[in-house]
Amino acid sequence: MLSFLWVVMVLSALLLIVLILMHSPKGDGIAGIGNAAQMFSSQKSAEKGLNKLTGIVALVFVACVFLLGFGIIK
Repeated sequence: MLSFLWVVMVLSALLLIVLILMHSPKGDGIAGIGNAAQMFSSQKSAEKGLNKLTGIVALVFVACVFLLGFGIIK
């Protein structure tokens, strides 16, 4: 069980890196001065799905870190 958690943690860490790199940049640039960037920006469905998937993988990673770090699973 311990080695399974290690494998899940490593795979989720690698997947989390890939998912974060796939996100589009959120920088407003010069349009951030007058909040003009929010006027025309909308989140597409692919971006929403990517956000949900990233959150799920992050939750799995954090759960594995807590289980392994506190020695709950032996």
